[in-house]
Amino acid sequence: MFQQLGVIGCGLMGGSFALAMKKAGLVKRVVGYSKSPSTTKQAKKLGIIDVAAESALLAVSGSDIVLIAVPVSATEATLKAIRHLVNPGVLFMDVGSTKCDVIEAARRALGERAASFVPCHPIAGKESGGVQHAEATLYEGRQVILTPQPFTNPQLVQLATDVWSALGTTVLKMRPHNHDAAFAAVSHLPHLLAFAYFQAIAEQPAARDYLSLAGPGFRDFTRIAAGEPGVWRDILLANKHEVLAQSKRFRTMLDQLEALIEAGDAAALEAALRPIAEGRSAWNLSSSAVPPGRPPAK
Repeated sequence: MFQQLGVIGCGLMGGSFALAMKKAGLVKRVVGYSKSPSTTKQAKKLGIIDVAAESALLAVSGSDIVLIAVPVSATEATLKAIRHLVNPGVLFMDVGSTKCDVIEAARRALGERAASFVPCHPIAGKESGGVQHAEATLYEGRQVILTPQPFTNPQLVQLATDVWSALGTTVLKMRPHNHDAAFAAVSHLPHLLAFAYFQAIAEQPAARDYLSLAGPGFRDFTRIAAGEPGVWRDILLANKHEVLAQSKRFRTMLDQLEALIEAGDAAALEAALRPIAEGRSAWNLSSSAVPPGRPPAK
């Protein structure tokens, strides 16, 4: 059991981690800090944290495990603010959706102390952020990606693995570049498309009429467009090279399908759509399935 958990950023992710740690009986006390005093006040009222710290540094003081749950663009400033208390043996983790930029931020801010920082990405969340939506079960049954570096303390990597496993997650390890490339494809680009698609309809003169007719398919497709704009601004910019590379792939496929529609070639259009539909159906059965006729990505 940990004596004290320090949470920097008491929103959905940080608050849920604190609740999960309490539920699992892994921590005696939680000290939290958020940029907005009203957030820590609410977190304490909800029983998510036990003590509201007045600074990030005070949240770290006395903690033997620290979770940094701030926007990825704020990672470096946060690490600089707590640098003097990033000591060997204390586990520091983040929850950022991008990893290359976070690791570089840790290098710049912490120097040799970066050995205590284990980069993490729990694949969990909700459309609605904020401490009021935190729940102890948010991470149960989910995956958590760790992207440790050669200089990362291996004992702390194992400790991070043990902690996340105790919270009911499946822990995987990846190289940061592979992580960012993968999540550009399966998370970051889909969010960008959902934002663009919804707005393309919303700005049309007949948008209200169109939206009044929308069914479950439209709701499913656009659900993630309700994500926090500030969070997605940071993610899309931090991982822009991988996101733009995936966007180009999408445009190429869309161009191909549009050309078949323009040509009115029913047989060719169906032939193009069939392996896509079969691939998606196969993926439903096994997340490792590869669409027919397409080799696995290297």
